[in-house]
Amino acid sequence: MTARARSVGSGRADTVLAELDLRVRSYSVPSLACSGQNPSRRELAGFLSLDPSQIVALVDHLENRGAVTRDQDPRDRRSNVIVATQPGRLLCRQARAVIQTAEDRSLHDLNPAEREQLPSLLRRIAFEPTA
Repeated sequence: MTARARSVGSGRADTVLAELDLRVRSYSVPSLACSGQNPSRRELAGFLSLDPSQIVALVDHLENRGAVTRDQDPRDRRSNVIVATQPGRLLCRQARAVIQTAEDRSLHDLNPAEREQLPSLLRRIAFEPTA
């Protein structure tokens, strides 16, 4: 059931993100960078459950668009962090708006209390270890 919900949600999000030449995976990179986290490639790979080598193509595409840059990690000079540029922050705002539209469509059958509770439940599933 969760796989089906993920598939439907990602499909709807990919559809609306296409107008910005993005997909859910590629949107996740500037989204994390816009959050102020300035993630490393390894951190992005962990968050997105991808191999670090897969992150290179995503970052290359976004860097070529001028949405992100690779800057030296102040914590480790041997590593880079991904930083959102001004155009990247604009892209994030635009993407959030269209994602919200897709999310509203996906969640239209939930009542307000269920919609409020859903993010907490999803965080528990996604980020809390199981016994």
